Order: sequence, then C-alpha cells, then structure tokens
Amino acid sequence: MTVHAAPRRHLVLASASPARLGLLRQAGLDPEPIVSGVDEDAITAGSPAELARVLAEAKAAAVAERPEAAGALVVGCDSVLELDGRALGKPADAEDAIGRWKSMRGRAGVLRTGHCVVDTATGRSVSATASTTVSFGEPTDEEISAYVATGEPLQVAGAFTLDGRSAPFIDGIEGDAGNVIGLSLPLLRRLLADLGVGITELWAR
Repeated sequence: MTVHAAPRRHLVLASASPARLGLLRQAGLDPEPIVSGVDEDAITAGSPAELARVLAEAKAAAVAERPEAAGALVVGCDSVLELDGRALGKPADAEDAIGRWKSMRGRAGVLRTGHCVVDTATGRSVSATASTTVSFGEPTDEEISAYVATGEPLQVAGAFTLDGRSAPFIDGIEGDAGNVIGLSLPLLRRLLADLGVGITELWAR
C-alpha cells in the first residue's frame, strides 16, 4: 500500500524584509512574501515590547485577509529597539540616524521583535515578542557619518543591522542573533507548535 505524505502547508511572510526571508530560507522554509501595507505610525502601545507584538499582529492579520493567503500560515514580524524606555523604529532621515548612533554608542539596548502566526485554515492566531540585548561599540563620528551615507540604517529598526555594514560597530549580543536580524526561529517554532504545526512539516522538499 502506498502512503502519501500530507501536502505541505503554504507559508506566507507578511513582510518585504529580505533579511527575514533569508533567515526562513536558510532554515529550509520557502515562504511567499506578501507586503501588508500596514501604517506602522498609526499604531501605539504601552511599551516597546507590546508595540512590536501589536505591529506584528496587525501585519499578519492584514495579509491573512488577502485571497492569496487563503489556507496559508501567515507569519508577521516587526522589530523596534528599546533604548531609555523608548521604541525606536526606522529613523526618519539621515540626520535622525546619525543622532541615534551617537546616543547608542557605548551603550546597550534591547531589540524587541514581535511575532504573530495566523492559521487562515482555522482562524487561530498566536503571538509573542522575543528580546535580545545589543551592546554597541563606540564608532567615531566619521564612521557613523560614513555608515549613514550608505543608506542602510534608514531601512531598519534601530538604524543598525547585525548582518550588514554596522556589524563592526556592535560589540556583542545576549540572546538570539536571528531575532536581531529580524526573526527568531526558535520562537517561530514554538508558535507554530501552539497551532499544532511542526516546523519540519514546512521544510521545502
């Protein structure tokens, strides 16, 4: 008797982030990216950790309503850097990015990434926030200006990346490195398990 494997669930990433897409692909997954279009500036919350989670929920919910996401597992994520109790998303412009870096250098902040998974087949959803402490080095004013001139920090929460040009300016982290890049794979595995889905069931064959 031939045993047929169950069809692999369709996975959707509610994000245009190449870093998040890359992390999922490196882990053997093959999600379809669909941009949510959520107005992040219109969403507020009581704390940076809660804001990251609420933003992730909003993105996942928006994409889950799309016809092309029918029957899929939709993953939404959003990151903010918590520094001095404030949530720092993408800088407004180059001047803002330079000011951020001058305030961050020699200090530590907490990168909060909200995660939400919506199972559009059942209507169930789960969410949580992962946190990683980031210790920043002390780049010179000239190094900061050169980095901001590349345009990279204008595209990312906290005005830095762990896997890009600012990596030499980060002395260390405490926690999940993937979370700083944009998505915590261990947390994603736990959220999927809460929905009754094993992450190995989603591996691309």
